[in-house]
Amino acid sequence: MRTSSSTGLWLPIFAGLCASLVSIGLARFAYTPLIPALIQAQWFSANDVVYLGAANLVGYLIGALLGRPVARQLGNKNALRLMMFAVTAAFFACAYPLSVSWFFGWRLLSGIAGGAIMVLVAATVLPHVPAARKGLASGAIFLGIGLGIAGSGTIVPPLLSLGLQATWLGLGALSLVLTALSWFGWPADLPQPTVSHDMAATQATPPGVYLLFAQYAFMAAGLVPAMVFLVDYVARGLGAGAHVGALVWVMYGVGAIVGPVSYGFLADRFGARKSIRLVLVVQAITLGLLAVSHSFLALALLAVILGSFPPGIVPLALARVHELVPNHHRQQIAWSRATVSFATFQALAGFAYSALFNATGGHHALLFVIAAGAIALALILELAMNLWIRTKQCRSEPARERGVSGNPASTAPTPSRAGSLLQGCGD
Repeated sequence: MRTSSSTGLWLPIFAGLCASLVSIGLARFAYTPLIPALIQAQWFSANDVVYLGAANLVGYLIGALLGRPVARQLGNKNALRLMMFAVTAAFFACAYPLSVSWFFGWRLLSGIAGGAIMVLVAATVLPHVPAARKGLASGAIFLGIGLGIAGSGTIVPPLLSLGLQATWLGLGALSLVLTALSWFGWPADLPQPTVSHDMAATQATPPGVYLLFAQYAFMAAGLVPAMVFLVDYVARGLGAGAHVGALVWVMYGVGAIVGPVSYGFLADRFGARKSIRLVLVVQAITLGLLAVSHSFLALALLAVILGSFPPGIVPLALARVHELVPNHHRQQIAWSRATVSFATFQALAGFAYSALFNATGGHHALLFVIAAGAIALALILELAMNLWIRTKQCRSEPARERGVSGNPASTAPTPSRAGSLLQGCGD
């Protein structure tokens, strides 16, 4: 633990929360309730509005790739300050719809800043947090995403009553305040380690890390339909109307607030691996039920569970990286790659689901079933890898025994180890 007081511990966590709130919670999710207003005010056409929404997802992928190189040049603390300032500038710039290209560029920049912040924020804050509290601390950091989702349904509508331009300026002012509040909360940068090629070669990446990359990618594909189409499914697909759709979205926001901290607690209490399994099972079942549910009570309950997923899986995946990779520098590399994997599949899934939605004439339930399948695949991947590792061990053990049989001085396997191998290979 590098922090000596409770205030010194929570101030960096608060700065991290502000960063996730500004860069993801507001920059991405506050755009969703603005879409009808952008079309009605004739700022842009309906097609352009969808295109501009995708700019943030593309920027997120670029930012995930650029985050660590930028931090190497500026330091983590200065890079995070710069990215929060970039998001703030983008909000103010979007108040002036000079052209589609102008708007696209600023939406792209806000996405780049969001991707970079997601790569850097945990690596900057968590080294200063005790190991036993890292899961809870990462949940608190990414609580900002949940607050942004909830805020998109509560802050934006009152701002829209003042006008579309005033809404963008208001979001910019809020972002500026949060940037200022977090400015001096960032901890000092840790020394950049020098890793030789020989050392890097001897430190093989555990197979579980690659499994996490794949699982995290399928999680991204599984969360998109509810995140994008839930309100439309309730309002138009079920014919419940915009008011009921808005209420269900509020419940989704409640889940988004609860998700990060509760998932982080699960990681601390039961370990990230078991927690990921549990969450994936629950989410797959929930998505399947969403495709066949019609009552408001059922939809509201399912929305809370689904809303916990997008911000909640971030601290879970981060905790799994910390379980698998002990070295802080290698943790940063692994988390950066995991974020790139997530961002890539999230962007691809967004375009794919939109195309499928249009091709099927607006079949919401099909999208939810496919999303449940993506989550199930994330579970199956772990089962497949466990089976592969087990089979590999069983095949290598006879060769190892033949190698030592000619050497009387060799130490024979202990009875307990031999019994476990025989039991595992005989199953």
